Amino acid sequence: MNLPKYEIYALRYATIQQRMRRENFIAQDPHDESMPMDYFVWLIRDGQRNILVDTGFNARQAKERGRTLLRCPIGALSLLGLAPTDIEDVVLTHLHYDHAGNIDLLPNARFHVQEDELDYACGKHMCHGLFRHAYDVEDVVSLVRRVYAERVHFHQGRVELAPGIELMKIGGHTKGLQSLRVHTARGWVVLASDASHYYENMERPSPFPIVFHVGDMVAGYATLRAAAASPEHIIPGHDPLVRARYPFHGDPANDIVALHFPPLKA
Repeated sequence: MNLPKYEIYALRYATIQQRMRRENFIAQDPHDESMPMDYFVWLIRDGQRNILVDTGFNARQAKERGRTLLRCPIGALSLLGLAPTDIEDVVLTHLHYDHAGNIDLLPNARFHVQEDELDYACGKHMCHGLFRHAYDVEDVVSLVRRVYAERVHFHQGRVELAPGIELMKIGGHTKGLQSLRVHTARGWVVLASDASHYYENMERPSPFPIVFHVGDMVAGYATLRAAAASPEHIIPGHDPLVRARYPFHGDPANDIVALHFPPLKA
């Protein structure tokens, strides 16, 4: 079967520079030092489909959370020649504030989530600040409104979203986190999202400290590796190294890197 060969773009829309290594690993490193975090949304396209992966956060959330918002992630689609109305499918990897805001800016979109994720975001675990602090209730309510408008597609486990695009339920970080497997000219690329925030979370291994089920998160690393053409085909969710390892698309000031090309040589 001849699968489409998709282009994948990572659009950086925000950052936090004042962050230390101890904040990013369960097993803390005694040699603590600065370890900034970047925030991305991803666009998958092949000339027929434009699929947005995650929707970022807005100015209110950036102010409340102490993040530096560089641009509206939905507005940044214009740098790839797209308007918000051009997006018909959005994959929400999970519903944390930095992945599921701004959905009101996408009037034509269908939203794809794992059933367990909305169950988690609306269920008993949200009675505890430990679990709910990375969620924004307004984002969750906004998505529920779209459930009632029949604009949310629920998935269970691993499914094919389109030829050459698979959704993979990983869990761990949240109850229903999903990653994507995408066929490109260089082979199968895996968008891990927060199944691994940084390359190093998988490599050590030591999960990111915001976690629902540590066992599922660690087991998820093996799932990501099995789904990718090689370790170089796995893209973590928040690592600034992504922008160093992959070529920029167009003007580097636009902060868009092309993940369907091989990594840059050191």
